[in-house]
Amino acid sequence: MTATPHDPYAAPRPRPEVTLAHIAKLAGVSAPTVSKVINGHPGVAAGTRRKVEELVREHGWRRRPDAVDSSAVVEVVFESLDSLWALELIRGMDEVVQARGLVLGLTDMRGRRSPHSGWIDQVLARRPVGVIAVSADLSERQRARLASRSIPVVALDPRGEPDHCVPSVGATNWNGGLAATRHLLELGHRRIAMINGPDTLMCCRARLDGYRAALDSAGIPADPDLVCTGPLYVEGGRTQARALLALPDPPSAIFAANDLQALGVYQAAHRAGLRVPEDLSVVGFDDLPLAQWADPPMTTVRQPLQKMGTAAAEMVMALASRRTPVADRVELATRLQVRSSTAPLI
Repeated sequence: MTATPHDPYAAPRPRPEVTLAHIAKLAGVSAPTVSKVINGHPGVAAGTRRKVEELVREHGWRRRPDAVDSSAVVEVVFESLDSLWALELIRGMDEVVQARGLVLGLTDMRGRRSPHSGWIDQVLARRPVGVIAVSADLSERQRARLASRSIPVVALDPRGEPDHCVPSVGATNWNGGLAATRHLLELGHRRIAMINGPDTLMCCRARLDGYRAALDSAGIPADPDLVCTGPLYVEGGRTQARALLALPDPPSAIFAANDLQALGVYQAAHRAGLRVPEDLSVVGFDDLPLAQWADPPMTTVRQPLQKMGTAAAEMVMALASRRTPVADRVELATRLQVRSSTAPLI
């Protein structure tokens, strides 16, 4: 039987599709102007651009999948590209995109927390398949502009608690901090210091919490004099270790928030006339390739950086193909790698 307009069992009418022309009419501009905004092209006044973007968000306009004209690029924005840590992530991401005939486009924010104001227009002009933000904060407006072009975003090792609408990939940093500190406790150390990275980084806060949990479970009060913060570089570890070793009651072991800081601890110990591990045990975090070539080879917490890069790239490719990821938050396991920089307390 044919349903009539008054038939209570008739299927609801589908919501009319929001078209580019409809957005143009609401904004009081031409369709080519809306097209410029959507595609990130210049030549549109700032006020007009904001108005069009607001209408796009309000009415839920999305580029049709068959109309997407993406370039063969996956955009990756790094807070900083000046370490081997970033290189390991890139290797993992590159493995995925190369297999799909794509390339990585890299943005180095040179230590800034968020991309500069012109970054979003440059990215939209490149029309990437997706964006991976590595320890980088994208603003709500930047994410909205990417979403309006159907460009997915994935956070890799996010600085803070990731927004629920942004899928993310990280590692079990709390477990890593716990394992590193328990290892030193099992060796008989009780004066265990930690050199942490900036507390604005979620991974560093988690590693510190793991350190404190291990001490607490062993019945050892955390000594605030033994916890310090420094940049996640060699000089950060060296400066903080020098201060720790100058204490009236210095630590017998130091857990550093990453391998570069741990190398700085090595240097400070050497300059203080101390031997690693005979006089000072040292644990790092990351297990960068340099850790096994350090003298002595470094005990560290292995963070599966390449696998994290691979997971983030696979997630963004799934989203770009309109497939829903298995989980919005992926945490890969860390593992203690014992080498020669730790020894029993004598």
